[in-house]
Amino acid sequence: MKKVVIASVLALASSTLYLPSAALAQDAAAGSQSGQITIKDPAEYNAYTSAIGQSAPAAKAAAIESFLQQYPNTVVKNEMLEQLVGAYQATGDTAKTYDAAKRLLQVDPTNLRALTFVVYVTKQQANGDQAKLDEAAAEAQKGLTATKPASMSDADFQKLKDVATPIFYNVIASDDVAKKDYKDAIEAYTSELKSAKDPSQTTQQPLLADTYYLGNAYVQEDPKDLVNGIWFLTRAAQYLPDPYKTNAEKAAEYWYNKYHGSMDGFDAIKALAHDNVFPTDAYKPVPAPPPPSPQQLAHNALTQQPDPTKLAIGDQEYILSNGNQEDAQKVWSVLQNQTTKIPGVVIAATADSVQLAVSDDSKQSQKADFTVNMKTPLKEVPTVGSTVTLIGTFDSYTQNPPMIIMKDGESEAAKTPVHHTTRRRQ
Repeated sequence: MKKVVIASVLALASSTLYLPSAALAQDAAAGSQSGQITIKDPAEYNAYTSAIGQSAPAAKAAAIESFLQQYPNTVVKNEMLEQLVGAYQATGDTAKTYDAAKRLLQVDPTNLRALTFVVYVTKQQANGDQAKLDEAAAEAQKGLTATKPASMSDADFQKLKDVATPIFYNVIASDDVAKKDYKDAIEAYTSELKSAKDPSQTTQQPLLADTYYLGNAYVQEDPKDLVNGIWFLTRAAQYLPDPYKTNAEKAAEYWYNKYHGSMDGFDAIKALAHDNVFPTDAYKPVPAPPPPSPQQLAHNALTQQPDPTKLAIGDQEYILSNGNQEDAQKVWSVLQNQTTKIPGVVIAATADSVQLAVSDDSKQSQKADFTVNMKTPLKEVPTVGSTVTLIGTFDSYTQNPPMIIMKDGESEAAKTPVHHTTRRRQ
């Protein structure tokens, strides 16, 4: 969903990171604004001015590398490494820019531009490597607390922070999501969106994609926060291009329907989310009434059909497993000692006993809900996963775990699965 060209990640901030070469030369000869940088060796000074005076980025990078090799302990090492990062970046060589930025951080651990580049590239290199992603997130945390260098104006430092801050929060959030720490991911994504100076920035990448990821984080945390999840998924869907737009819309609609019980009122939410980054006071989705409990569903089934013998076998089992004592006993008093056919999927089997998944829920979860104890040992034991129909007599049952026990079991030949109509449970 997000594709950012590395060469342009820091373009907006490039002018804030390096003083012009002439200014650097003047600082080196006469001292910086703080009066702390002075090159006393004339040969070193000449090599310095020659290196930073190169106009072609590749030539400048080569000259700076030569200078740093010749004068590894120079007082202008920090400034020269900054110049080296800029020169390599101008050549479009990401690997060398990354290496120069890492070298710069060794002497200036809070250099904001170097941190921004290293954080961004390290995340791209991670590609599923959690240790690498952790490394990027740790550097991003440093970037969030980086202080302004004395040689940079307040305005230039703020411009750089405006570019770097969303990148840092994005990487921290990505690291949290990878570790399924959705609470911290939500905090980071939220801070990222709040860092946007202009709300229109959140309708473009990468903040737009992270709006979608924020919505996902809300619906994946435990417990889920569907109210906020719906908002940010809906917000993202207003601006994402297809196919991401369709995916976001489907997700927003699914969770809204699950929360509200219908799609009524969703269009008004779409209009609100289109014009606002964060939920407004007018955003008050109403939750659907809680669904009936399993015990209530069991009672409703028996109320609708008071004759237990006319209930489908799946409903009989559901009432036995989930009904209150009175409802369960009403069904069992009719079923006990009755002989019937039991079609199901074999979960486990021996010559003396076969466990079957009979209800749809049991088949889906591949758990037995009927045990048929055979009258005589089977000559051919059915294979696990096969569909069989057995004949047995209701003997006993347990509610937890749900299991109906049949006695005097007999086998019918394997046949095409028999489809029984059962009441669907929500």
